[in-house]
Amino acid sequence: MIGSGRSDVHVTITGLGAHVPERVITNDELAQLVDTSDEWIVERTGIRERRIAAETEALSDISLPAAQQALEQAGSDGKDIDLLIVATVTPDMMFPSTAAILADRLGAADAAAYDLSAGCTGFMYGLAQAYGMVAAGLARRALVVGGDVLSRILDWTDRSTVVLFGDGAGAVVIEPSDEAGFLAFELGADGAGGEHLWLPGSGSRRFEEPDGLVKMNGREVFKFATRVLVQSAEAVLDRYGTNVGDVDVYVPHQANVRIIDHATKKLGIPSDRVVINVDRYGNTSSGSIPLALAEAQADGRLRAGSLVLMTGMGAGLTWGSALMRWTQRLEASPAKPATPGQKTRPPGAAAGAGAAA
Repeated sequence: MIGSGRSDVHVTITGLGAHVPERVITNDELAQLVDTSDEWIVERTGIRERRIAAETEALSDISLPAAQQALEQAGSDGKDIDLLIVATVTPDMMFPSTAAILADRLGAADAAAYDLSAGCTGFMYGLAQAYGMVAAGLARRALVVGGDVLSRILDWTDRSTVVLFGDGAGAVVIEPSDEAGFLAFELGADGAGGEHLWLPGSGSRRFEEPDGLVKMNGREVFKFATRVLVQSAEAVLDRYGTNVGDVDVYVPHQANVRIIDHATKKLGIPSDRVVINVDRYGNTSSGSIPLALAEAQADGRLRAGSLVLMTGMGAGLTWGSALMRWTQRLEASPAKPATPGQKTRPPGAAAGAGAAA
């Protein structure tokens, strides 16, 4: 699916927020659980540490500060929101939706609220849906949240997955604008590759003795990711009639540094235009792109007039890109994705535990 933004109705991002849990787990700490090392993880992924939610924290808890920050930036309150989309694969529970829970906590009493599941591409799907509803006049002001608490569904004895993922959330406010913001979208899915990154036993399909934990074919996911990040970005740029040389800020899904580097080189985007924070947060799934956007805003790279390219990919298998002209002229404080880190033992790690055999 691909399309350009309407020329007669402009829709843009007016507020941005991000939040990560305080708990930090380093690579050295993971080496207490599985056969790995800091050097091994950094070389293959670029990740040095990740944030992990406390046992008492659910998705709505880490999403709430991000949503409040986005609303503050936009000069809005919860009551001003009439559409709330939460993109996630780890909701508080199957129902009620985390979006409905979050709407209540924000005071968005009149908002339509629902969760969206598209793996790590969820935030991109949510942006496209919110854009469509605002551009069509069905909603006036939308709040899109992308976030996950993947630590709840990881096998902490599986080196292939436990080193990659972290917890975090980001949010944006979307509303009509006098200036063109969103310019084009491209979304897609390939269900034939779904079993390469899946959570068997998490729904109505019966599996024999499922453990309810993430399963991933790393080799196949890497091949898929390196291909679609490039193809989707090229497609959305072509749809709008521009080229990669015009892109000021490139925000790819923060899967791992090798995938990002491959896409950057294939596209020909200079490294100083690429936002990377996977080294500090790991792969936060739907929280990845809004967290990176918040970091780009905080360090001054998101300036009014900048052409911003965002591309995600993930379970489904899914992918999606958005091209937009950044219109926000920031008056409030920029988004700050990080909270002070508190380094603690990984879930299930006993004090003094040695490396797994």
